[in-house]
Amino acid sequence: MTPSTTHTSDTTDTTYTTIDSPLGELLLVGAPSATATGGTALSSLSVPQQTGGATVRDDWRRDDAAFTEIVDQLRSYFAGELTRFDLEFVPGGSAFQQRVWQALEAIPYGTTVSYGHIAERAGASRAAVRAVGTAIGRNPLLVVRPCHRVIGANGSLTGYAGGLERKERLLHLEGATAGNRWTP
Repeated sequence: MTPSTTHTSDTTDTTYTTIDSPLGELLLVGAPSATATGGTALSSLSVPQQTGGATVRDDWRRDDAAFTEIVDQLRSYFAGELTRFDLEFVPGGSAFQQRVWQALEAIPYGTTVSYGHIAERAGASRAAVRAVGTAIGRNPLLVVRPCHRVIGANGSLTGYAGGLERKERLLHLEGATAGNRWTP
């Protein structure tokens, strides 16, 4: 995924679309791309009843065509044909959250890691797992930024803003198991 580093926008530039998925209806929110090719940079991907998820606002504009590439990649992912997203997205969050989210993006498809591992990769101590868990929980790009691949140190499924049933569904789709741990 590629962050859009020069993007500035107000909510009147915000577009959205929805698509059906195995997780329920996804809400995709975007802003104009900062690249020369134009298009849409993804700023949020939410599932129904997501903790802290986006909801459509009156000043947003529905534009299904603006999300064609994003929707194509999501459909390929859910069909088991895509293992890594190549999307432009709007960066956000604090410097700490961005470090945590970058660590999430490094987790390979079909593997899992612990919160402590993400803490280390983000340059924090293993004692900072609560802060890491909070940053992961505020990930605005569910599915494409794979926070679902983070599990408890004992292999248990813990925490997922979209709900544990969806987390389990995504891990099953990817063929990930607690024994398939990533240790770079």
